[in-house]
Amino acid sequence: MSDTLIYRDTPPTLLPLFGKAVLPKKVSSEGDIRLPELSAKLLYAKTSSDDLNQYERVCGFSSGNHIPITWPHILAFPLHLKLLTEKAFPLPLLGLVHLRNSITQHRAIGKGEVLELEVKLGGQERTSRGIEFDVNTTARSAGTVVWEGDSTMLFRQPDPNSRSSAKAAPPALELYPKMVDIKVAESIGRQYAKVSGDSNPIHMHALSAKAFGFPRAIAHGMWSKAQALAIMGQQDGWHSGPVKVSCQFKKPVFLPGTAQLNWREGKTAWDYQLLNARGDAPHLSGRIEWL
Repeated sequence: MSDTLIYRDTPPTLLPLFGKAVLPKKVSSEGDIRLPELSAKLLYAKTSSDDLNQYERVCGFSSGNHIPITWPHILAFPLHLKLLTEKAFPLPLLGLVHLRNSITQHRAIGKGEVLELEVKLGGQERTSRGIEFDVNTTARSAGTVVWEGDSTMLFRQPDPNSRSSAKAAPPALELYPKMVDIKVAESIGRQYAKVSGDSNPIHMHALSAKAFGFPRAIAHGMWSKAQALAIMGQQDGWHSGPVKVSCQFKKPVFLPGTAQLNWREGKTAWDYQLLNARGDAPHLSGRIEWL
């Protein structure tokens, strides 16, 4: 049976949740770990705010009458954090890896619209790398679904029953005809955290990132995705209408740094990838499909 937490017009406060996020959780290496059926709703989420204006600036979106396609993900972040820090949730939040993200926007959402947001945990799967699960977000306007987002997370825990095998070589990298260089400032993690609420220490400073095994701070994956969409959305070939945007996160973008947005345009779909400065390895790759 699912437990649903209900919030009217104010999302959960982040500071106490971050306090809970750093608390250790003992995870058994034996037996089946089952995630609970947790969900949360924010009944009246305001789409327009000063944070939205700053978010557009930090991610490179042009300001207009509609919110960026990635903005509902930000609005739902307090609900995500609430569920992932619940006592019933058996995994530690710090150390979870964001593997994939998919967003389906059924229609453009106007600034000033009020959304009902619902977040659920689901899609649990044991893989050779550990436990994968989904954080599913749905946004409704006047009772109609207008936006859906799915984030796949990984808790690293190798399966003791699986046979180790050599990693397959990655497929040859295909370069696309369009390319734009992106300079990523050392401060982008802090800028994005300020407008998104996501203050994971691996994004904030080199010193805090080193405590988690990174040589320098890394950019938020959802900032990288938003930046890519902001640039492609300003191209002449960009379509309007219902769209699905998916991506896989591969290698982190270290701060400061330079990346290359690389994409190809088709009539009904575009393929895109964010490459390293040399252009020979992807930070993320994805597809845009008009529905």
